Amino acid sequence: MSEVFEGYERQYCELSANLSKKCTAAGALGGEQKKQNVSEIKNGIDEAESLIRKMDLEARSLQPNVKVVLLAKLREYKSDLNNLKSEVKRLVTGNLNAAARDELLESGMADTLTASADQKARLMVSTERLDKTSGRIKEGRRTMLETEELGVSILHDLHSQRQSLLHTQNTLHGVDDNIGKSKRILTSISRRISKNKWMIGSIIAVLVIIILVILYFKLVK
Repeated sequence: MSEVFEGYERQYCELSANLSKKCTAAGALGGEQKKQNVSEIKNGIDEAESLIRKMDLEARSLQPNVKVVLLAKLREYKSDLNNLKSEVKRLVTGNLNAAARDELLESGMADTLTASADQKARLMVSTERLDKTSGRIKEGRRTMLETEELGVSILHDLHSQRQSLLHTQNTLHGVDDNIGKSKRILTSISRRISKNKWMIGSIIAVLVIIILVILYFKLVK
């Protein structure tokens, strides 16, 4: 077997083992450390591919019986390298998914905060409107109560005035009755006075006649 091939093979095996450890470790990392580790693994894979190409060239330059054995090993190393590449892709995809998830979470959080701010603003506007409406309702109720009190006071005054008018009407009826009675009394008195005047006049006339008769008889005798 070629010593050159063995040297490349030894370097590849060490490098492959180191890359496998780094892939395992990168799975537990996050953020910038994971990105740096993945970048180092990619560089190691490039170096491993270079070693495989060198081993391939070296194996093809050897005798057929040796070449067949070495090319079989190379197929195993290439398969191992493909597995490492798949692991790196998984790590990179995980980073992209995590980044996308973080971006979505940040976007969702921003949308949530925006929505929350909008809801809060709408809630404040609604609360302010409710306060204003409540204030108007209270003011309207106060005005209604004042109007009701004023109406009650007016009704009370009207009732008092009605009672006063009824009392005045009753008083006027009483006055009319008294005036009628007084008129009848005065009429009766006036009639009596007239009657008395006639009686007095008659008495005076009779007395005058009697005096004249008496004077006549005295004069004649």
